[in-house]
Amino acid sequence: MEETNMDDCEHNRESEVAPALIAVHPTQKSVAVAVGSNLRVFNLQEGCSVSLVDDSGVHMHKDSIRAIRYGAEGKLFVSAGDDKLVKIWVTDSWRCISSVSSEKRVTAVAISNDGRFVSFADKFGVIYAVEIEGSHENQSLPNKKAVPILAHYCSIITSLEFSPDGRYIISADRDFKIRVSVFPEKPSDGAHEIQCFCLGHSEFVSCLAFICSQDSQQWYLLSGGGDSTVRLWDFTCGSLLDTCHVGETGLLQSKEGIDDRLLAVTDLCATPGGSLIAVAIQSLAGVMLLSCNLSAKSLHVARVVPIPGETFIPTSLAAASSSNQLWMVMGASTLCTSHSAPLARVKVLDGFCESNQDSVEQEACVLEDKDLPGSEQLLQTLQGSLVIEKDALSAAAAAVKTAMCNLLIKKQYPSENREFRKRGRNDKRVDKKK
Repeated sequence: MEETNMDDCEHNRESEVAPALIAVHPTQKSVAVAVGSNLRVFNLQEGCSVSLVDDSGVHMHKDSIRAIRYGAEGKLFVSAGDDKLVKIWVTDSWRCISSVSSEKRVTAVAISNDGRFVSFADKFGVIYAVEIEGSHENQSLPNKKAVPILAHYCSIITSLEFSPDGRYIISADRDFKIRVSVFPEKPSDGAHEIQCFCLGHSEFVSCLAFICSQDSQQWYLLSGGGDSTVRLWDFTCGSLLDTCHVGETGLLQSKEGIDDRLLAVTDLCATPGGSLIAVAIQSLAGVMLLSCNLSAKSLHVARVVPIPGETFIPTSLAAASSSNQLWMVMGASTLCTSHSAPLARVKVLDGFCESNQDSVEQEACVLEDKDLPGSEQLLQTLQGSLVIEKDALSAAAAAVKTAMCNLLIKKQYPSENREFRKRGRNDKRVDKKK
């Protein structure tokens, strides 16, 4: 009974705040928001909410959703989280074709560009792969079993990405590391070949993103972390090309009440050509835009775009490859009213495009609610409420400011709890299967 109570207490601490997430279809056909256990999808083409179904008739997760992702072609969508389920959806019908069980709570997901594999990571740092066959058909798949392919051993995986060419799987963790592993032809054999490590962050790595040089067609990796930096990498050799200290620009330091410890980078999103990068920062009421020159291998702060009229600290960013709009969401699983599901706030930045990277005259602007695609119907669907009171927004902002610290900064456990936690580790189980 005592061990169960300790596990429950640990779960309660780690699930205090689950930040709201947003994802956009590659051609902006739909947009999805996850807040708490709620997954909400809006069809932008038809201007209506989407009904999610699976064979059991239940489409909601039972616990906080920690990761959502569209596939490169937009045909697949994956959601996963604290209920230890990885749900794979086809977006033409929004039917769940497979629910994969995880041994531990899921922290990150990725879909290979060819749509063949879904990969996910659990809170103990083990990364799994699931091969998807017939996933583009409107029918359920046979029960799929995930196979462990590699592990960071008791370090929470914070971000997971397949390289655009499918050769590598890149994993970032709470212990400041980025690992580039060769993705195996047979995942059941494990991803034992390490291409390199990208080492340089001095705090947890929170997010990853790929950008491509339009001149050379070479791909590069971006990372953001708790050390208030965005870093540019040649991920094939682990070479650090440039570092942008977003917390030392003066644009943030001049803001009253901002604590240096609350300047973690929480999310990144880049334009298709990689020349403009949007950065969400833990205490920034708005979004920071970085200019990236891939020819010179350099990053620098272009400007900060504030959100007018309300306190809005984005917890997640997303953009379609075919659009000039950046989608942002603020919210947390704890933001609820007594009579409603968890609330989120959605905003859209217009003019998020390559030509705007150094433009002063054509600054990107935040759209008013009435100008959003889908307008009131979209907000009602994705936010949970058309109008959110100022007090609720202030509560969300306060929760967001501390969310990353609660989730990613290492906890110190009493010595009497450590043996119990070791018995729950599943990295040793991976070894037994080799």
